[in-house]
Amino acid sequence: ATIPDALAGKDILGRGRTGSGKTLSFGLPLLSTLAGGHTEKKRPRGLILTPTRELAMQVADALQPYGDVLGLKMKVVCGGTSMGNQIYALERGVDILVATPGRLRDIIDRGAASLDKVQVAVLDEADQMADMGFLPEVTEILDQVPTGGQRLLFSATLENEIDTLVKRYLVDPVTHEVDPSAGAVTTMTHHVLVVKPKDKAPVTAAIAARKGRTIIFVRTQMGADRVAEQLLDAGVRADALHGGMTQGARTRVLEDFKGGRVNVLVATDVAARGIHVDGIDLVLNVDPAGDHKDYLHRSGRTARAGQSGTVVSLALPHQRRQIFRLMEDAGVDASRHIVGGAGAFDEDVAKITGARSLTEVQADSAANAAKQAERELANLNRELERAQRRATELREEADRLLARAARERGEDPEAAVAAAAEEAAAEAAKEEAAAAAVPEQRQTSSFERRDERGNFERRSGGFRRDDRRDDRRDDRGGDRGGFRRDDRPSGGFRRDDRRDDRRDDRG
Repeated sequence: ATIPDALAGKDILGRGRTGSGKTLSFGLPLLSTLAGGHTEKKRPRGLILTPTRELAMQVADALQPYGDVLGLKMKVVCGGTSMGNQIYALERGVDILVATPGRLRDIIDRGAASLDKVQVAVLDEADQMADMGFLPEVTEILDQVPTGGQRLLFSATLENEIDTLVKRYLVDPVTHEVDPSAGAVTTMTHHVLVVKPKDKAPVTAAIAARKGRTIIFVRTQMGADRVAEQLLDAGVRADALHGGMTQGARTRVLEDFKGGRVNVLVATDVAARGIHVDGIDLVLNVDPAGDHKDYLHRSGRTARAGQSGTVVSLALPHQRRQIFRLMEDAGVDASRHIVGGAGAFDEDVAKITGARSLTEVQADSAANAAKQAERELANLNRELERAQRRATELREEADRLLARAARERGEDPEAAVAAAAEEAAAEAAKEEAAAAAVPEQRQTSSFERRDERGNFERRSGGFRRDDRRDDRRDDRGGDRGGFRRDDRPSGGFRRDDRRDDRRDDRG
């Protein structure tokens, strides 16, 4: 229903959660409106603002095939990538600019772009921009867009700041309720697993080891790295995604996740807001969401485009009330389950999450480690065989050269080769004997150094407490500058002397 009104040039206010298919609902009318027109250098005719780099790239990827057919040039302008390349593209002429607010403002301030020719402006995930503090940049950018053009705004909520944007920039907008509440999605189920602090990490690993594509949410960048490393140690193919990574690293991680090379993505809220990957059937909240809006954004990674999905939140005992209040604000009904540990899942929890016991995970991890060790051993054997062949070739070459040298001197070549072989064998025997003696020499020298330093004495690789104490007694008996109780009265403190002095003074 959005597309006909957008094609008619009306301003659109779309209310829909992430994954409701709104990219094409604004993208196709935008492409249709701009098709056949002429774009000047540095002056795009279409503008799409998104809150994150990942979302900008995914919007461009979704629309680029249609733009190519219509002959429209599109460019992504976002942080973490080369500004020089972006400015160069704008100087050549770009029909549609897909941008994040911060980078676009920087480029405008440099005079590399102007918005005075923009006919259609789109704000995607406007509520996320507000949550991330981008509204000052957004208003500054929209103020530069000519009045009279078409504007489309999409947001999951219309609270305070978003309502202000609507009233300020949209003229008689047509409202479309794409999918107003994530809690109303019948294909999505919500569950809370109450775990003890000591069981949180193993439970996370057991759930992450399930079959299928999973996103795990944590609060901090360090937490994302830590959980990802723990999962890797447990044999789970996992990787972290957060704002502290370069754009190239974030793109690589997302590609690995989409391509199935990584099954589990451990992400922070800000980084994950740009993740739009189909086939995610489980969202696991290891750390609670900050508020109900963050919870809805996290939940929106699953049950996309009519698919089913599960949202599971881990709660420590003292967090239960907070999490259930958060879900009540989000309008979702969640079931509660008590978990006794990674190896004690009841049938319902195992069925909900697809979790595997920690023993199974450890068995897989050990099997993977064994396979890796076998591969390394095979590689070492191949290298050893190559080295042996090379040594044989070099020995044969040396024998040929020795025989030639003997013939040049008028000597018997076979005798020269035999003598050289005997000499080489003797030298090899000496080297083997020297190599065998090295560990014993190192051990002996180590013990001698300890004795010289006045520490304990070790014989035959062992530790003898009696010997050490004898040494310490001997040291104390000598004049080595140590503390001797018998010597203390000479310069120390004597209670009897002090009292005698005090008696004399009083007298």
